[in-house]
Amino acid sequence: MNKQRRNVLKLCTVLSLAVTAGILRPEQAWAVQDEWNKEAFKATKLDDVIKAFGGDQAAESDKITLVAPDIAENGAVVPVGVNSDLPNTTQISILVPKNPNALTAHFDIPDGTLPEVATRIKMGGTSDVYALVKSDGKFYTVHKEIKVTLGGCGG
Repeated sequence: MNKQRRNVLKLCTVLSLAVTAGILRPEQAWAVQDEWNKEAFKATKLDDVIKAFGGDQAAESDKITLVAPDIAENGAVVPVGVNSDLPNTTQISILVPKNPNALTAHFDIPDGTLPEVATRIKMGGTSDVYALVKSDGKFYTVHKEIKVTLGGCGG
């Protein structure tokens, strides 16, 4: 983990020096940002997120584990983890439909990688939280209600 962090820091330093020296323009250094799925992150409904990722619907699955608290004391930092036992998992997303933008986090899972993610999300209030997993080209989901006692998205 530390080696990966060092490599990221080295890359950032090299890119910063290249921009400062005029070898690289800032828009070239940040060209990767155009690869993210803007439509998925703009979506406000679960079905719209699935469509933005190229699917039409998601089936409930008991092979997905959503790890999250039943009650979050602070909606600004809610710990959420997702584990997938589905074969050939390629994407894991976390959605909060009651937030202004439903898609809260998205992870592409490379081949040979254990399909487990953990992060902290922001929630505007009590809501169902969905884990959306893409496996073998199909979408699967599981959800859990998390009660928020102190709002995180403008609350």
